[in-house]
Amino acid sequence: MADKLRFSKDSNDSPANNLSDSQSDNDIAGQPSDKLIYKDNVSLDDEILAPLNSGTVQFSKRLGRADKSPLGIWFWELDRVLLLLMLLLMAIGLLSVSAASPATAKRLSTSSVELAEQYFFYKQLIWTILGIPVMLIISMAPKEQAKRFSIIFFCVFCTLLFLLPIIGREVNGAQRWIGFGFATLQPSEFLKPLYAITLAWIFSWRLKDPDLPVRTITAAIAGVICFFLMLQPDLGQTILFAGIWFALMMVSGVAAKWLLGLMALGVAGLALFYQFYSVARQRIDDWLFGTDGLTHDKLAIDTLTSGGLVGKGPGLGSKKYSLPEAHTDYIFSVIGEEFGLLACMIIAILFLTILIRVLIRLLDEKDHFTVLAVSALIAQFTGQAMINMAVNIGIFPSKGMTLPFISYGGSSLIALSMGCGLILALTKRNPYLDRSLYMVNGR
Repeated sequence: MADKLRFSKDSNDSPANNLSDSQSDNDIAGQPSDKLIYKDNVSLDDEILAPLNSGTVQFSKRLGRADKSPLGIWFWELDRVLLLLMLLLMAIGLLSVSAASPATAKRLSTSSVELAEQYFFYKQLIWTILGIPVMLIISMAPKEQAKRFSIIFFCVFCTLLFLLPIIGREVNGAQRWIGFGFATLQPSEFLKPLYAITLAWIFSWRLKDPDLPVRTITAAIAGVICFFLMLQPDLGQTILFAGIWFALMMVSGVAAKWLLGLMALGVAGLALFYQFYSVARQRIDDWLFGTDGLTHDKLAIDTLTSGGLVGKGPGLGSKKYSLPEAHTDYIFSVIGEEFGLLACMIIAILFLTILIRVLIRLLDEKDHFTVLAVSALIAQFTGQAMINMAVNIGIFPSKGMTLPFISYGGSSLIALSMGCGLILALTKRNPYLDRSLYMVNGR
């Protein structure tokens, strides 16, 4: 019986004629096999379905934890929550610029040139489409490459900043832009994240040689940059650059008495600005003592509060038409009028959430340079947001500072995308390595 059921090895190579001895023996023993055994102990099912199964496995591993491709590793090392928060701010920014665009388009239109109501929205949409890939590409860079990229381009944009008094274009009494045909570039916007990384790199030298005068070197760099910023003049950016350096001094472990001394020096510097910078003096006087007429600060607060808690509705605001820069400096007030104070609170909470998320990410960071660099970058990002919102609610005098990812501006959005890409690149880590000592049970 066994001889009849067993096929010869010299027979045809068809699947039916190549049953193995083990298959036939199982059938004889009364235990029929579930699969038809083909050559070399490979079942016929596996022979036919192997290509399909391999494709399914490959597809299921794409961006899964088992994916070892560069894209898969980047995806799992990236702080995806932080990325989503940044993209959410960009989406809110597009909606806000759409609300503010009609006011600015009407103000800038002339008898010969009439701007479309959504002119600034469409331009901001283009900048956003360009900015998101910039942020994602930079976030894929290893830490060392991100550092080298920042240092090299820091030198490039420093050179452009120093050339502004010669080749800069004057707009509204300030020489802050370089013109390239139909487009303009503001070097100070791009310089901010690169400046933060470069100063953090210099501060990190102390780990190799504690005797290096890194604080003196960084103070000199910050002083030179602030000097050229004041030549434009740009008091708001000067304060922000000085604030980034001060934040790095704090994180690097400077004694409290020195920090207090630096704060006193900062107050003295503001007094000098008040004395010799007429624009700053006028804005501070209007903010401190008020005037009989309507000022930018009064218009901003009046617009912000006119919408109540839930706002008048998209496109229904009227007071925004009285704002001087509704799409940039005072876009937070436009949000308050059309979407309400609750929307303003949500935006403030988003910025606070980003700050807390980054600080938590740094809790278990062991690299000194990374701690310094990310601290400086997040100080620049959230500090700029705080200044803009404070101006809109009347806490600070007018500074001409945009709200990150919310206000209109090509240079601002691309530069912020660079900065956030650097934050994402420097905070990447393997989720299974270096669990935080501050978390319960390493979770």
